[in-house]
Amino acid sequence: MANTTYEIQANDVASEASVAKVDMKFEIVAIPVSDVDRAKEFYARLGWRLDADYDNGKDYRVIQFTPPGSGCSVIFGKNVTGAAPGSAQGLYLIVDDIEAARKSLLRYGAEVSEVFHGAADVYSGPDEPYLFGRIRVKGPDPEHRSYRSFASFTDPDGNGWLFQEITTRLPGRIDDTATTFASANDLASAFRRAEAAHGEHEKRIGQRDANWADWYAAYMVAEQSGKALPQ
Repeated sequence: MANTTYEIQANDVASEASVAKVDMKFEIVAIPVSDVDRAKEFYARLGWRLDADYDNGKDYRVIQFTPPGSGCSVIFGKNVTGAAPGSAQGLYLIVDDIEAARKSLLRYGAEVSEVFHGAADVYSGPDEPYLFGRIRVKGPDPEHRSYRSFASFTDPDGNGWLFQEITTRLPGRIDDTATTFASANDLASAFRRAEAAHGEHEKRIGQRDANWADWYAAYMVAEQSGKALPQ
């Protein structure tokens, strides 16, 4: 069986060069709810965009919401999924400022946990599981590293969501030939980070950098693609 598995993998690799890859965009997550109208009110209150609410008047209803700046949407309704209400867990919303994201939901009346991070090299514990195990240490990551700070909340059925703060992507995680921003807020945040870094750059060179626009552009592209940042 091991040899068979290897042969299949080898054939896949050999054929990859001659077969064009097909784009596969992950766009929909179905979440199970017990009260469709209650769930609709909850997600609308968060400021998410209502894309659809179709009801055939008998045995089928589907509602679609999209979080701000997201390329992926959620659907729920009647006869949309057979999963038990509240069983969807580990739904991650990526943000570049976790404190701002948390405060935004609190203003909308949602209950959101305090910001937390993981314990170094310790993954077993009493807390609700998430990306870094079952230990939630209060406060953001002490070094403010990308991928390391979280906050959680649930919808009325208990479907579990987490904010995860990511400001710099790991290498290879996105197409480094294209730089895109999901929203004006994301772009503005990237400009602010570039501005702060550029200020340190000017301190190092001891003078004003007249080519600041080029430096900003290089910084923002490198930050998003996970490449080394300009100094």
